[in-house]
Amino acid sequence: MPDFSLSPDLESLQDLARKFARTEMMPRAAECDRRGIFPEEIYRKAFDLGLMNLNVPAEYGGSGLGAFQQCLIVEELGYGCAGMTTSIIANCLALEPILLGGTEAQKREVLEPFCRSYHLASFGLTEPGGGSDAGSLATRARRDGEGYVLSGEKCFITNAPHASLFTVFATLDPELRHKGISAFYVPREAEGVVPGKDEEKMGHRASSTGTVRFEQVRVPAAHRLGAEGEGFPLAMRTLDMTRTPIGALATGIAQCALDHAARYSRERHSFGKPIGEHQAIQMKLAMMTSQVRAARLLTWQAATLIDAGKNATLESSVAKCFASDAAMRVSDEAIQIFGGYGYMKDYPVEKLLRDAKLTQIYEGSNEIQRIVIARELLRRYAP
Repeated sequence: MPDFSLSPDLESLQDLARKFARTEMMPRAAECDRRGIFPEEIYRKAFDLGLMNLNVPAEYGGSGLGAFQQCLIVEELGYGCAGMTTSIIANCLALEPILLGGTEAQKREVLEPFCRSYHLASFGLTEPGGGSDAGSLATRARRDGEGYVLSGEKCFITNAPHASLFTVFATLDPELRHKGISAFYVPREAEGVVPGKDEEKMGHRASSTGTVRFEQVRVPAAHRLGAEGEGFPLAMRTLDMTRTPIGALATGIAQCALDHAARYSRERHSFGKPIGEHQAIQMKLAMMTSQVRAARLLTWQAATLIDAGKNATLESSVAKCFASDAAMRVSDEAIQIFGGYGYMKDYPVEKLLRDAKLTQIYEGSNEIQRIVIARELLRRYAP
């Protein structure tokens, strides 16, 4: 029978993230959500504790953590504040293509400075006219002498207004669809890089999201990741690695909602007894508990496969899809248990529902995840 207990080292790592979430993130979460504050001082503290750049190997100065270790951390941070967590772990997404497709020289050039001091990076794939259709990029990369010129716009980019580096996917030939896409890394200070304003979002309001325009930006060939035309598979391999932590983040949201609901069920009285003694509430709490635990185990399974070097495309999609749906169900039921108070911003659960919604959308919408799941499943049954 598999042993699901954590080793002392993993418990210590989990406790570090839990303490940070409870002492640094949660006391500021409601204010940052209400006012749309980007609490950079908290992100700098996360960097100092080694809670950023989790996927960067130690040889480049990063934490060098495996997928399972990352998920333990991200679930705890997600419990504290999903928006802050999104900004804290965005470097993992933006730097993963460099880890997967970069040369040794490129890795040294980019990763070491990010690990020596606090910097933010952004992952530029989504476009205003494309959404989930990543193969139809409009951002162009035109060959020009020894380099390229990038032109186009990216949207919904986490940390874009604050990032010092962008990982950008652009097409050399739109008619080639995904086969024409290449990947580049572009410093913010490059002439023609124009980050937009912060977007006003429904949730994750402590995280900064914006557009980035590339207006005839010259990029040296040395900043291309992999060969021409290898950008799309590089993006997909990146998302295979980063979906699982999103499942962990969603699990953290769901666990937080369950904890609030369970405590409230003992404190709130109706008809002469705590509402938790009413069977209708007990049924809700039982369902919520099942959803949280299943989400956690699916996330752990995917992370374990990744750490073993196995293909986990199906499992990471299942984990992300199920956990984010679970976060929505559990936070919705938490509001129902709180009743009218749950709908008020003075209480914590309405924020959890708004935060949970984004986990169903970003890093590939759950509709896309279901297509990936079905495709991978059928592939395994191929004759």
